[in-house]
Amino acid sequence: MADFEAFRKQFQGDLVTPSDPGYDEAIQRWARNTSRPAKVVAFVKNCDDIAAALAYARAAGLRIAVRGGGHNAAGASSCEGGLVIDLSKYLNHVDVDPKEKVIHVEGGAVWETVDKAAIQHRLATVGGTVNHTGVGGLITGGGYGWLSGEHGLAIDNLVQATVVTADGTSHVASATENEDLFYGIRGGGSNFGIVTVFTLKLYDQQPTVFAGPIVFTPDKCEQVASVLASWWEGAGEKEGLLAGMSPAPDGSPCITLFLFFNGTEAMGRVTFKPFFDLEPVVDMSKEIPFEELNSMLNANAVPGRNYYMKGALLSKSPLEDLTLTILTRVVQASSSGELTTFVGLEYFPHGKINSVPADATPYRRDLTGGVAIIVSWDDDTPEKSKRAAKEAREIASLIGPEGEGYGNYGDGSYGPDSDASSMEGAVPPSKAKALFGSSYARMQAIKKKYDPDMVFNKCQRPLHL
Repeated sequence: MADFEAFRKQFQGDLVTPSDPGYDEAIQRWARNTSRPAKVVAFVKNCDDIAAALAYARAAGLRIAVRGGGHNAAGASSCEGGLVIDLSKYLNHVDVDPKEKVIHVEGGAVWETVDKAAIQHRLATVGGTVNHTGVGGLITGGGYGWLSGEHGLAIDNLVQATVVTADGTSHVASATENEDLFYGIRGGGSNFGIVTVFTLKLYDQQPTVFAGPIVFTPDKCEQVASVLASWWEGAGEKEGLLAGMSPAPDGSPCITLFLFFNGTEAMGRVTFKPFFDLEPVVDMSKEIPFEELNSMLNANAVPGRNYYMKGALLSKSPLEDLTLTILTRVVQASSSGELTTFVGLEYFPHGKINSVPADATPYRRDLTGGVAIIVSWDDDTPEKSKRAAKEAREIASLIGPEGEGYGNYGDGSYGPDSDASSMEGAVPPSKAKALFGSSYARMQAIKKKYDPDMVFNKCQRPLHL
């Protein structure tokens, strides 16, 4: 039988229960609608705390969720009536080693901390597009970012990780130690354990880059798509672009291109000259400090709102995805004023990403690119949630080929946020099989070795045994 008081005495961090001050804050999440009343929130200080929390939860029969940054619209970091192992309060530090060109990042850190620490040494690594996202979920799920054209995915830059598995054991995983675990965490999410420290490669990085949004009215949609298609065919590794479709502040349709060039403004404006020749109605692109780059999309992911996210795949050509039909449908989803809809088409050059052998990681290397469909709203009701899901699914049906999109964007149709565990069908096995493709059987074997009881089943795509 589990003894909570004995657990409390050996625990070095903070344990928060519903009767404790700060409980409401402890269960809050980036997406308000994913907050759930946990029985215990364990703010861990070290691996021993994690092991103690795992042991107590298993003895007490409590389901476990893990929170790093808490930036998951499917509820993976919340657990109603269960125990949340929360890394965000104490395990949120980074340590730059400029000589070895690596950065040691604790599992509860966010990308803003990583970016700011590394650039002080004129160094950087691949790290998402929204800087209040947690490092853990993004890295273990693959990790696209503005620097992916030059340096690949976040998982391609993972040198080593410390992982606490379901039995409470701490493992160092790398290319030469616990290689199977190292393979699994590079794309397999939190299926295998809790990563307390990531060691990532760093690269020389100039302190400023050219970036920012330019906006077009819907009458330019076809022209923008045509220029985008031409640019995409020959996009260089220092370039990146996210094409956003959404309503403007006055409710009218607009196309926002978020530009990135890893160089000076003069070079960036030459690179993207065909877009500027179309005469955008707004041009906010400029040379900015590198550490501000990953905040460029923050306005589309404001903490504290309710969210429904769905991922999709890019088509082979932007001419198929950036269309007036889809733009009109996106704006229609927001027409009542209750929902805000944003669709982001991510154009990060895939040469470096797809140069990694297909069997090196479980993350698939045959994907065209990601699409993020984000529907948000303020006051939550069951009706709004259902409508948000319906709008996102219908928009997704218009975009890209059929198939499983980027796992970190997920599919709100299925998620770990369910009263049923994954073993009881909260997330169908078909979703994980589609995500992991030919590596699925290998992933199952690793899961059986490190988590045979499926303790970690609150991830984006839980494996089934």
